[in-house]
Amino acid sequence: RESSAVLTFYVLRITLPASRLPGSTTDDQFRLDFLRARRHPRAMKFILTTHNVTLTKAIEDHILRRIEKLEHFDSRAVDVRVTLEHDHTRVPERAFTCSMRLGVRGRDLFAEDSESDLYAAIDLVTKKLEQQIRKRHNKRKAKKHTVAARLKRTRQEAGM
Repeated sequence: RESSAVLTFYVLRITLPASRLPGSTTDDQFRLDFLRARRHPRAMKFILTTHNVTLTKAIEDHILRRIEKLEHFDSRAVDVRVTLEHDHTRVPERAFTCSMRLGVRGRDLFAEDSESDLYAAIDLVTKKLEQQIRKRHNKRKAKKHTVAARLKRTRQEAGM
């Protein structure tokens, strides 16, 4: 019997200072700190879709941990779509497929991988997305600093 599930929620992490720990009764507990508002991460839309895979809390937590790692590389991500599939007709070494689409400004980043283990597929997909984020970041830096990049390249070619 085929099963599929779609899970959508927003991921928002806010760290509380020591003065705002549970049990604190100060009046400034509910005051917003606008000076630190830029440091707070934005909520990212997270959509998880499964096909022929039973979604467990462990799988969901593993995916969320990997997405947090991706957010570390690119904090301007708007949304992420994760699709987990299990295909019984494929070779057992490629039975589980994981695909992720990371919505960022400009073109979205997409990666897909098939493995025998679902967790390995998730790890490889996030590794591919990390490489794409790094490549995009390096291209942006090179474009911004073209003069310095050309000078560095000529020095390396000259053997200095």
